[in-house]
Amino acid sequence: MGKKVKKETEPLSKDVFDPLPIESKKAATVVLLLSSPEEEVLAKACEAIHKFAEKGDENRSSLLGLGAVEPLSRLISHEDRQVRRNAFMALGVMAANSDVKRLLKKLDVIPSIIGKLSPEEDVLVHEFATLCLASLSVNFSCKVQISEQEGLAPLLQLLSSPDPDVQKNSLECIFHLVQDLQSRVAVRDLNGVPVLLELLRSEFPIIQQLALRTLAMVTMDRGAQVTFKEEQGFDRLLEVLRNREFCDLHGEALRVFSNCLEDGDSLQPIREAGGLQTLLRFVSTPARSDVQTQAARLVCRVAQSSENCRRLLHEQDIEKSLLDLLSVEGDGVGVAACLAIAAVGLNLASKDAFRNLGGMSTGPTRAHTHACTPKHTDLTLPSYVPGGVRVLVQLLDSEGGEVRPAAAQALFTLTQGSQLNADAVCEAEGVESLVRQLCDLFPGAAAHAAAVLTNMAEQEVLRGCILSHGAMAALLEPLRSADVHTLVRATQLVSVLACDAVGRADLRNAGGLAPLVKLLRSNHKDVRRNACWAISVCANDELNAIEMCNLGALDLLQEINCSVNRRSTFSETAHQRLLNSNLSLKYSLTNTLAFNDITADGFYDPGQARAGQRVLTLEDLSKQPVHQRRPVIAINAKPHDTVSVDQSEERQQDSPAETHITSVLSSKGASRTPRCVCVCVRLSSLSINRTSSLSLSSCSRGKSKGWNEDEKRMEEDEGKPRLDVTLATGRPWLPYDAAFHALVNEATKNILPLLEEREQYSALARLVSEAMGGPVAEDRQHDFPWELHLGELRQELQSNVVPIGRIHKGTYYHRALLYKVLADRIGVSCSLVRGEYDRAWNEVLVCVGMPQFPTCQPQPRTHLVDLIHQPGRLLRANTPQAIRYQTI
Repeated sequence: MGKKVKKETEPLSKDVFDPLPIESKKAATVVLLLSSPEEEVLAKACEAIHKFAEKGDENRSSLLGLGAVEPLSRLISHEDRQVRRNAFMALGVMAANSDVKRLLKKLDVIPSIIGKLSPEEDVLVHEFATLCLASLSVNFSCKVQISEQEGLAPLLQLLSSPDPDVQKNSLECIFHLVQDLQSRVAVRDLNGVPVLLELLRSEFPIIQQLALRTLAMVTMDRGAQVTFKEEQGFDRLLEVLRNREFCDLHGEALRVFSNCLEDGDSLQPIREAGGLQTLLRFVSTPARSDVQTQAARLVCRVAQSSENCRRLLHEQDIEKSLLDLLSVEGDGVGVAACLAIAAVGLNLASKDAFRNLGGMSTGPTRAHTHACTPKHTDLTLPSYVPGGVRVLVQLLDSEGGEVRPAAAQALFTLTQGSQLNADAVCEAEGVESLVRQLCDLFPGAAAHAAAVLTNMAEQEVLRGCILSHGAMAALLEPLRSADVHTLVRATQLVSVLACDAVGRADLRNAGGLAPLVKLLRSNHKDVRRNACWAISVCANDELNAIEMCNLGALDLLQEINCSVNRRSTFSETAHQRLLNSNLSLKYSLTNTLAFNDITADGFYDPGQARAGQRVLTLEDLSKQPVHQRRPVIAINAKPHDTVSVDQSEERQQDSPAETHITSVLSSKGASRTPRCVCVCVRLSSLSINRTSSLSLSSCSRGKSKGWNEDEKRMEEDEGKPRLDVTLATGRPWLPYDAAFHALVNEATKNILPLLEEREQYSALARLVSEAMGGPVAEDRQHDFPWELHLGELRQELQSNVVPIGRIHKGTYYHRALLYKVLADRIGVSCSLVRGEYDRAWNEVLVCVGMPQFPTCQPQPRTHLVDLIHQPGRLLRANTPQAIRYQTI
């Protein structure tokens, strides 16, 4: 038997590598395996990286540093299904790191990720691909790229996935996308609203919450609101709101409700279905602060939609519930409640309801006295405490910055058109808080406070109370604000408070005229318009008008009125008011003084101003060296040794109606023509108010209807002082004109007693002609040496300012000016018009009857007064004789 031989095995192929099972404990080694060509190795390496990344953000940063992101971003497109799935798992977890997000954005992986959202892909791929997109969509540029790559459509399809993680990640990504309007519209067009509504019935709270948050953004689009109502969205929301187990979802559900009730048409069917009570339950019932905040916002949105909705809310006694919300802790609830009150308060019944939510108080109260003496007196008397208004007033002093402007906004609505609510704010001592809030730097605080004070200041008593708390001084900061809304409200308040002389003086003394004039340069239409109106009101005081003119207000208004786009009725009115307060300036710029422009001592004629030329004051003109140009004609019949300014002020305080007449009037003339009393008021005191000034319209002659139109204009300007310069004794540039004073006395004695208007006009013309050198024939005017006479006067006085009484040889414009100033002092109405080539004339209204119809009412006709050729002749306007008188 032979020996057994051992059987040899076949050797392995030379090109086959023996399997090498290895175990790695270093992440760097596994990252190197991501470059392996073997699918099994790649799958295991991706799985290991996924597990390592899940342990914390530090591991993700470590993997980023080892260079794991680049190979993973390539492997998500690998052909092998398992490799692709594991790579998505690893990349999806790593995308939560901010540095990884920036790198993925740079690597442009979004198109590859969106491409793997198709239905045939693995569920795990869907889960981690959407997780990666949810992390990237926080970045704005990534959101844009997702939208451009049409990623919204597959994400909406994945909302129907049976996997809740896929739904959650897709919802989160969609929520980030719909922050932009374009994506909201796309969700509506892709019919995504029904899918989102269906997710409200999910058994996972996080999905329900994300669905509500997404709906809250999507329903901001009007088209999505329509789709929401068509898909019975209100019923779905009411299911959530009526389920007390979903208390964490109620806030978002109310937010969606408020969006879809914006039009107001949907409230009635909800009310009929009992849904309104469900909604309002969250306002009246204590709940989480965020839920009550959203409930108050819902009420605000509903109340803003229509008057019918406000009526329905009032029927549900919403006022009491909103007032209760003001006592809830948390600024968010208080702000939302105040804004809701501001919206609900647009209803008149609600205004009264908020005011009446109070009771009787028998404790000491602070009673306000009359506005002229705004002092407080402690009285122990039963008084009504306006609960709703008082709570809002207390919130004006809240430490929360957002609460103060919200409370003021609510008070603005409640006091708008309601004097009782305005009184309630004052009784609750809200004026002091509102004035203090004018200096509040929190956005909107000063604007809303000014709006409330504007409503209150419409009442004269409250206006005095507001001024007594230093409102004008507090308005300086709002007038310098850069916020347009604040400027609009501040200028409105200035306009109202400046209706009182005290308010105008306070504004001037506080230095408020400078910022007010500066607002004329504003490019905002409403700011510029309100500034013009405030200036026109402040110009009722001469001192204010002079200061505003010195600040350049006239130049700015002229510039505005020359602009087609910026000119308005307000700018024209302000310009005219400033001119009316300085008649010397008005005559120089416009070459006209109307019938109701009453000159006074201190008036001067500097000559016609050229376009853009600044008119100098009489003081400045008097300081110029003597020149050969036209002299300045000054008017002053007030002796320097008369009553001083202080004495005059005391006299005016003792008797507001007392006046000082510069000429001695006959008792007959004074009683017949009281207009002379008005125009000859002692003007040395500049504190003229509405109660002490006399109306020009009260002194009409009563014989002619021709004065009616002028009287109406005068009534509109009642209380506005007709001064042109500030007067004081001892001013060398305004010398006393004894000759002119004598002419005033003579006119008062001889012309004022005349009964007929025509006789007065003619007699005054003859007086002027005699004082100015007598008649001059038309063909002998070149022989009348008026220019030489004026030159001699300048040299004699060594001044360019010549008193009008010293002129004994005057031409057209000298005589017309003398006629106007004398007529103003004796109550004879006339105008003054400057023409060309030293021509000027006076226009008067003469009642002309119709002889053939004796019973017809005489009609006033404009006539020119001849002062030089046939003194006393009245020339019918626009006739050849009148035209020849006006021109060379």
